[in-house]
Amino acid sequence: MVDDASRCIKLYGRAGHREGYELREFLQRHVVLYEWIELDTDQDCLQRFGIADIGNVRFPVVEFPDGAQLFDPTVREVADKLGYIARPRLKEYDVSIYGAGPAGLSAAVYAASEGLSTVVIEKTAVGGQAGTSSMIENYMGFPEGITGAELADRAREQALKFGAEIILMSEGVKAEFRDGRIHAQLADGGVMTARSNVCATGVEYRKLGIKDEMRFLGKGLFYGAGASEAPLCQGETVYIVGGANSAGQAAMHMASYAEKVVMLVRGPSLTATMSQYLSDRVKRHSRIEVRFHAEVTALDGDVYLRKITIADRASGGISSVDASRLFVAIGGKPNTEWARETPILRDEAGYLITGSDLLVDGRNPEGWPLARQPFFLETSVPGSFAAGDVRQGSIKRVVTAAGEGAMAITFIHRFLSEDG
Repeated sequence: MVDDASRCIKLYGRAGHREGYELREFLQRHVVLYEWIELDTDQDCLQRFGIADIGNVRFPVVEFPDGAQLFDPTVREVADKLGYIARPRLKEYDVSIYGAGPAGLSAAVYAASEGLSTVVIEKTAVGGQAGTSSMIENYMGFPEGITGAELADRAREQALKFGAEIILMSEGVKAEFRDGRIHAQLADGGVMTARSNVCATGVEYRKLGIKDEMRFLGKGLFYGAGASEAPLCQGETVYIVGGANSAGQAAMHMASYAEKVVMLVRGPSLTATMSQYLSDRVKRHSRIEVRFHAEVTALDGDVYLRKITIADRASGGISSVDASRLFVAIGGKPNTEWARETPILRDEAGYLITGSDLLVDGRNPEGWPLARQPFFLETSVPGSFAAGDVRQGSIKRVVTAAGEGAMAITFIHRFLSEDG
């Protein structure tokens, strides 16, 4: 809700079109106040932009509180205008953290507060997948719940207060471990060096794996909870694919706006994948319908998504339904492709292997250069740790990811004391 016009960003789009999703999602996840305004006449455009023909306006248009306007900007351009783009200030850090989800932000808070020079690299927005959650109700200390974006923004502010640097719209594309340091080549061509590091890159949204999925991305198909889209779903029937907590939270949030929410669940129940409190709420909600043994097998439309095909895995039946908005919340796969050319070991699914799981018949993994065994959360490279969803065997919960991020810093202190 927009509650301070003096700080509010205005986003303009054409009525009946769906441009601006990425910008709305970025602003929502960074808890930036914004107002979405749809225009549908030449007169509207003349008054707003001094352009008499709506067809000549490059939408979406972003108007900042200082009056500056950007026409069809990238997320990076908006982030730059907001002051979120920066470069590392130091030549070398005590700890570099890759990923600004719950694990990465927690690591940053504890590292910086304990006097370590700390930098966080994040390629999109703070919060990771948790940052898209419309409501987290089982995080200790928030009995009324808190949105993922708010939780992440508080952690970001806390990390900055202690002196951590957070570099957005950047990522490491190649890592080299030498001289007891990690040297990460960044996407912008820079190189960042650190004495230790925490990989908290989390997971990427898992896709449906069907034809035309990328064609309709942002044009009716969305990954995650789609919190920024919910207010635009008034009077609609929306579909959500998934049966775990993220899908349940999305359904509850969407049901506050949409006329009807249909959850499509591959399995026979919610209880195996969703917390009991949330499952009970979903089942009781009058606007939510849950279809079990359901799988989306096809997408159809013109410029935008118009229909989806649903297969019943139990009966073998197939149906086609009108659907202008489909939200996919079916988990993810680990974001570890960057590790392919490094000595860091992964399992068959791509998760980073850490601690005692690296041992083979009680012996250290091949190539491990130290006499001691790897610390808990330490990868097969000394001084390189993993925390959160990216780690093999992790519990996929916000609170455990945050706990692992803090724990990683404890072991980094021990590693750095060895390093001298």
